[in-house]
Amino acid sequence: MLQENKVELSIIIPFYNEEIFLKKLFEQLTLYFNNNKTEVIFIDDGSTDESNKIINKLKKNSKYSFKFIIVKIKNNSGKGKAIQLGIKSSSGKYLLLHDADLELDFKDSFQIYKMIKENDDIKCIFGSRYLSGKLKKNIYFFNSLLGKINTLIFNIFFAQSLSDVHCGLKIIHRDVIKKINLSVNDFGIEIDLASQIVRNNFFIYEYGVSYFSRTKVEGKKITWLDGLKSFYYLIKARFFDNDKWINLSILYSSFYMAYIGSYFGMGLGKQLIIFFFIIVGSIIGIHFKIISSSLIFLCIYIGSFFGKGNGTSLSVCIFFIIGIYISIKLKKYYSNSRFKNFV
Repeated sequence: MLQENKVELSIIIPFYNEEIFLKKLFEQLTLYFNNNKTEVIFIDDGSTDESNKIINKLKKNSKYSFKFIIVKIKNNSGKGKAIQLGIKSSSGKYLLLHDADLELDFKDSFQIYKMIKENDDIKCIFGSRYLSGKLKKNIYFFNSLLGKINTLIFNIFFAQSLSDVHCGLKIIHRDVIKKINLSVNDFGIEIDLASQIVRNNFFIYEYGVSYFSRTKVEGKKITWLDGLKSFYYLIKARFFDNDKWINLSILYSSFYMAYIGSYFGMGLGKQLIIFFFIIVGSIIGIHFKIISSSLIFLCIYIGSFFGKGNGTSLSVCIFFIIGIYISIKLKKYYSNSRFKNFV
């Protein structure tokens, strides 16, 4: 008979050139997680400073009760790759993702660990730097702005209401990890992870955390350019990483919404309206498949026969809302039937 796994929590900490923070990081770990039911997995992502030497010295000479694991990557491969390797090396019921730069507090990590342990219905908690009245120090305005814009776009694309999709502090149940397949190797891992969690119908809870932004002199690596790059990952996660039925419905709804948009405006204004309608159509295609999407189109078409001039536009909008409402009801009714790939 196989012995039951005694590890409850796997703490995954990727790092790259963090020699000035590792000793203090270790002190925080031993303060909050020093027990034999925890494993701490340090992933050295190709550090070129003294980080690897320091982490091996801590493992050899320090007093601790948790299981200490070091994964060494020869060349710098990115945060996403390091997290993927950390997950493969883990065995705990819960996986806690935490950055090594001490911008986030292990006290908050301990709090969300207690929360998820005490409630079986909670499978995933994301830290949020923008919730609560906890202490914060945020230096870079554009980094913060782009992070909030990315979160807003994520919420629109995936029908969520998160406040901070990019926060590096997360705790996830093993049941969730088994359902996802991470593939992004850089900082886009946050979007890859969140989008796959949502796609697999797990609810993301949030918990306000303290945040102490470090400077570039102190080793901060993420920049506003990474924030811009995240736009690409948002588009990829929402419009390309889908099954064939969703991709088909996106094409279908984008086409007929472009057709509808062609009846509005003139000249350049008309082209902008068509583009806007294509975007709306693609979002409809994400949430409604062929049959329910066709019902929305039918309602819009019927609405076009009512009113004159601007009144027609108002009528189309009203019938569009009616079509959305009916389609939602239809989708719920057939959610567990053999027709679910078409509704």
